[in-house]
Amino acid sequence: MDHLVPVADGVRLNVLRWPGGDPAYLLVHGLASNASLWTEVAESLSAQGHRAFAVDLRGHGESDRPDTGYDTATSAADLASLADALELRGLIVAGQSWGGNVVVRLAASRPDLVAALALIDGGWIDLATAFGSWEECEAALRPPELDGQRADDVRRYIRSSHPSWSARAIEATLANLRVRPDGRLERRLPIPQHMQIVRSMWEEPPSPYFSLITAPTLLAPAIPDDPARARAKRTAVEMAARALGGPAVLREYVGGEHDLHAQQPEALAADLLALAGRLAPPDWTPS
Repeated sequence: MDHLVPVADGVRLNVLRWPGGDPAYLLVHGLASNASLWTEVAESLSAQGHRAFAVDLRGHGESDRPDTGYDTATSAADLASLADALELRGLIVAGQSWGGNVVVRLAASRPDLVAALALIDGGWIDLATAFGSWEECEAALRPPELDGQRADDVRRYIRSSHPSWSARAIEATLANLRVRPDGRLERRLPIPQHMQIVRSMWEEPPSPYFSLITAPTLLAPAIPDDPARARAKRTAVEMAARALGGPAVLREYVGGEHDLHAQQPEALAADLLALAGRLAPPDWTPS
């Protein structure tokens, strides 16, 4: 069920909900993505008795697209307002890619909301260490122009690029774009706002906030097949794990894709359920 929740002046976030009990899960997508990519994970969590909430961040999915606020700190504040509006506490919060960076900020600033944290191939992303300059970063990470392409062509491309994904995961990925009445596409998150978020990732790495996080944390990197890239990612993840103020568990997805929630939803749901098993009252508070 979709539900628009006001979180700031003129800003409502779209929330997908699944029934169950506590501890509840808050599932946060990455840059230029959307909440529906969490559907298969959320269904598994709900089937095991947990409430789940997946949110479209501002400018994404079906949420409002204001003129400002496209940065990590504002998105974390939006999530805190969302949890307050829904009277949620003791959440298990999972963030994928840039969403991992967002939930690190949330857990550091509002520990009352977060009983456990899951960082899904993100949360340790530090662009300033990956690129020699902002100009280099900007050129590498500027997304391609997609407006005006046909939805069926992009659907076929997604399917061929991700043959192991379910039909629902493919459609959820296509939903990162809006289909116009003429069957052509346009970005939900325009490129200028996209690049504002990238700039915030360049300027505000998550590392200063790691020591403030005392909740149990799962770090789930997708380890690439390329040995050099695998070493670099393992180094970044291990440094993040050591810097956290609370206990950390590492779960590597060797050969996994960046969108683990789309590629391996059942395995990821199992790891998130195991994270819930690390909690016991009074670590979470029923809401």
